[in-house]
Amino acid sequence: MTSFPSPRTAEPAAEPVPEKNSRRMLGVMLLLTVAGAVLVLTAVSRVWATGRAGGLAVEVTGSAVSGLPGGLALVGLASAVAVFAVRGAGKVVVGALVTLAGLGAGVTAAFGAAATGALDAEAAKKLALVSARAEQVSHTAWPWAAVLGGLLLTLAGLLTVRYGRDWPALGSRYDAPARKAAPRAKAAGSPAELWQALDRGEDPT
Repeated sequence: MTSFPSPRTAEPAAEPVPEKNSRRMLGVMLLLTVAGAVLVLTAVSRVWATGRAGGLAVEVTGSAVSGLPGGLALVGLASAVAVFAVRGAGKVVVGALVTLAGLGAGVTAAFGAAATGALDAEAAKKLALVSARAEQVSHTAWPWAAVLGGLLLTLAGLLTVRYGRDWPALGSRYDAPARKAAPRAKAAGSPAELWQALDRGEDPT
C-alpha cells in the first residue's frame, strides 16, 4: 500500500529584519528620551553650589543657576509623544529639535557647574547687601548628571533623525476604514416590480 506524505503546515513568515531593527531603535529612543529627561529634571532640583556669606550658609539648586536645562528637558520628553503624531519628514524635524534640546541642556548645565552668580545673588538676598559675595564656595556633581542627561537626549534625537521615517505614526493605525457605498436597487419599471422590490427590502427609488 502506497503511503502519501502528510502535507506540511506552512511555517509563519519571519519578520523582516529591517522592520525588527526599526522597532528596536524606536524602543531605544524612548528609553533614552525618558532617562535623559528624568536625569536632567532630577539634577536641576538638587543643590549645585554651596558657600558662606557673613557667617551664614548659602546654597542654590540647578534651577536657580539656570532654568534652561530643565525647560529643554521637558521639550525632549514631549518629543517621545510627538514622534508618534507626525509622519515621514516630520519625524526628522522632531528628531532635530530633540538633538538641539539635548545639546542645549548639556551645554548650559556644564557652564553652570562652576558658576557663582546665583550663589552670590542668594548671599546678597540673605544679607540684604547688594555687594555681598559668597565665600568658601564648593560645587556638587549634580551639574554633570544634567550634562549626562543632555547627552542621552541628544542620542535619542539622532536616532530619530536616522530611523524615524520607518517608525509607525499613531494616525496610520487608528484611521477609520473607508466605508463602501451600498449598491442601489434598480429602479422599478412596473408596479409589479415595485412591489417585489419592497418585499425584498430594497429601495426602488
